[in-house]
Amino acid sequence: MSHSDLAVIILAAGKGTRMKSSLHKVLHPLGGHPMLHHLLDTLSTLSPARKIIVVGADKEQVEDSVGDQAEIIVQDPQLGTGHAVQVTRDKLGGFSGDVLVLYGDVPLLSAATLQGLLEVRHSSNNPAVVVLGFEPKDSKAYGRLVVDESGALMAIVEHKDATPEQREITLCNSGIMALDGAVMFDLLDGLRDDNAAGEFYLTDIVSIARMQGLDCAVSVAGETEVVGINSRRELAEAEAVFQAVKRQQFMEGGVTLIDPASVYFSYDTEIGADVTIEPNVFFGPGVVVENNVTIKGFCHFEGATIRSGATVGPYARLRPKADIGAGAKIGNFVEVKKSVVEPGAKISHLSYIGDSIIGAGANIGAGTITCNYDGFNKALTEIGKGAFIGSNTALVAPVKIGAGAIVGAGSVITREVSADALALTRAGTREIDGWAAAFRQKQENKKGK
Repeated sequence: MSHSDLAVIILAAGKGTRMKSSLHKVLHPLGGHPMLHHLLDTLSTLSPARKIIVVGADKEQVEDSVGDQAEIIVQDPQLGTGHAVQVTRDKLGGFSGDVLVLYGDVPLLSAATLQGLLEVRHSSNNPAVVVLGFEPKDSKAYGRLVVDESGALMAIVEHKDATPEQREITLCNSGIMALDGAVMFDLLDGLRDDNAAGEFYLTDIVSIARMQGLDCAVSVAGETEVVGINSRRELAEAEAVFQAVKRQQFMEGGVTLIDPASVYFSYDTEIGADVTIEPNVFFGPGVVVENNVTIKGFCHFEGATIRSGATVGPYARLRPKADIGAGAKIGNFVEVKKSVVEPGAKISHLSYIGDSIIGAGANIGAGTITCNYDGFNKALTEIGKGAFIGSNTALVAPVKIGAGAIVGAGSVITREVSADALALTRAGTREIDGWAAAFRQKQENKKGK
């Protein structure tokens, strides 16, 4: 099948009232990525010729998020799922290829499942309608897919309308379909709104196709792929599914997760082989971890790169554009932001490194701060190769520490330090004999009074 003969309609007109949010339902994040974008990413592997998103409220939010990835159509008034597909007529009226009808709040569909749906659409009996079915552990109130002995789809029966025998059917309707674009609008024209809700139901398209002598069929997916998200609770349940899949993928790829359930990944996390991740680690979007890295517990990463052989944590935070070099060490309670830490450098304790370049093999003492912000602008701190920065040092940017230089503990550095020099800014020590004993006696006398 040529993908130029494929169009996709994504239904996203639901108001999402159960989310209780000003954010459009389909833009709520799953694994750090809007659920609608999960679907668009999956569709990119199929390269459809057209992608249309049907929205209702908050059109601007969807437009701003999607950009030029899809066309946006507004369904107003909103008269049901069948009507939502009907409003695409101006865009797809002359389209004769395959049309996938998907839902923006069903983000976990795999490309393989969608490809399987299209393969059934192109099976020998050329079904005009292919419905994606699934077999849930609990059928709840799902519509049932009634098939004959050959497996052909005869009808979709809603749970409330099903007979006791039909309710025993385990094959349920996901709502997702593949349609023959050449006849789709003819079938949609047969929909009626003579029901309690006064809406046009897309599910009625099966009975209309059968009445016209057209075949209908079923493709089957796993339950977790077709889960719909309509509330925060369901979003959390989908997140658990997403994380379980990610953890399994990484472990199969050679990553050791000591406590898998306590490690959370984003949709785009990249991790190499022979990486060990201790408990309670969170990966935000944009993190790349190369081979042979050790990540200790209670770390938080986003937009960062950790090169081969580095060690990070525990209790470390890597913010966007942190680039940790090969064999480098980032220790406990260290925060790194928009900085390059070159190979072999060490920042072992209690430090903030922002807008900096830390040279190879440099050693940054406990309590070191790069003072990168003056209230208006950010400035760069450069620390040369092999330099040593003593504990409790403030480096006031813009500032440069030369290669091999040593900065004494407790210093505030405001100007360039030459290579191999020693820089000290703390005041000299002054000692007053007997002062401490006299002070204690004075305080005790006050207390006695």
